[in-house]
Amino acid sequence: MSLDESELPRTEDEWRVRLTPEEFRVLREAGTERPFTGEYVDTKTPGVYHCRACGLELFSSDTKFDSHCGWPSFDDAIPGRVREIQDTSLGMVRTEIRCARCDSHLGHVFHGEGFTPRDTRHCVNSVSIRLEPKQG
Repeated sequence: MSLDESELPRTEDEWRVRLTPEEFRVLREAGTERPFTGEYVDTKTPGVYHCRACGLELFSSDTKFDSHCGWPSFDDAIPGRVREIQDTSLGMVRTEIRCARCDSHLGHVFHGEGFTPRDTRHCVNSVSIRLEPKQG
């Protein structure tokens, strides 16, 4: 289910109708699911991860890796699909990642940890994404 710009909800009340309470809490209120509880933490299925709110393709399974942080981790996003913004909500500076189409919260991105050659970890809530398995 991929929505185009004209089909996106315009108000938070409209989003609340489309999303489950947990999806709304994470995607629209920048919540976080508990570590090691999300459905995609250990998934190795080939495919593409889409924004759960609007369906935009965000991450390829080729960029997913085991960071052992408790959330799905990707070392790269599909170009132009993820927006980065400064987050100071916990009294520290982090970089929040949001869907470029619908502005829904995905998680945070971290640089310089040394997990992958790209040296980047997009730490994403499972409830923010939906996997479309590769066919064939």
